[in-house]
Amino acid sequence: MFQGATALSLDATGRMVIPTRHRDALDQAAKGRLVLTAHPHRCLLLYPQPAWESIRGRIAELSPQARRLLIGFAEELEIDSAGRVLVPPALRSHAGLEKDIWMIGQGNGFEVWSDAGWKRQQEEIFALGDKLLPPDLVL
Repeated sequence: MFQGATALSLDATGRMVIPTRHRDALDQAAKGRLVLTAHPHRCLLLYPQPAWESIRGRIAELSPQARRLLIGFAEELEIDSAGRVLVPPALRSHAGLEKDIWMIGQGNGFEVWSDAGWKRQQEEIFALGDKLLPPDLVL
């Protein structure tokens, strides 16, 4: 299970380093093969290839607009020997990724956010206050 928020930087060519703590799990789950795609919230979704395969089947049943976004932007990537993946220019543009980015664990994959996008997302979450969690959830 992938969890946690990690601040990262894109290099000059648009590569991001996969955090060391996730590399072994991604290597075991997919032999370093990943899929990166666009999300309607202007972030990116990053999945190990096998996790994406099961999700892609469900996406194929969605509206044409959802398919165009999620399947149309999907790119297969491999983690290189330095632990990096190249974020294609179209996906960087979609999510507004510049130098400072965030990789957010979501269980079976990750969200990748621009620094500004992640800050906006957090403000939206915090604005929900007590409505965010069900009242019977004891933490």
